[in-house]
Amino acid sequence: MSERLKPGDPAPAFTLPDADGNEVSLADHKGRKVIVYFYPAALTPGCTKQACDFTDNLDLLAGAGYDVIGVSPDKPEKLAKFREQENLKVTLVGDPSKETLEAYGAFGEKKLYGKVVTGVIRSTVVVDEDGKVEHAFYNVKATGHVAKIIRDLGI
Repeated sequence: MSERLKPGDPAPAFTLPDADGNEVSLADHKGRKVIVYFYPAALTPGCTKQACDFTDNLDLLAGAGYDVIGVSPDKPEKLAKFREQENLKVTLVGDPSKETLEAYGAFGEKKLYGKVVTGVIRSTVVVDEDGKVEHAFYNVKATGHVAKIIRDLGI
């Protein structure tokens, strides 16, 4: 089980391929706040709802100074299909090795339908302009999570 991040921790650096195969790094966003959200799999109902919620609120979040990056263990080809099918505007990156997921505490044991399984823990980490963790939310629900983040961040 990977360690969960806490406010004040340095956000782990990452460089991952996006839906087009281009590399996206956390360092590319230095000087801006970044909402990094971790989800189990593209093209599944809960993950689709969450990605659509982020897309629907992207202008509001960007206006408040936040960039949004969604991270899953999916390969770029699946992310591209997800983006096209759902008309998503958020940046989606793939972490098939799960190294970034583990570094953020978003991969490990979780309960799924009453059973303990190992997988992606739906999580969101808000990183400040200096690359430090501002908020870390773990075991979040796909539905209503974006609205909760907006409330919690006072946007």
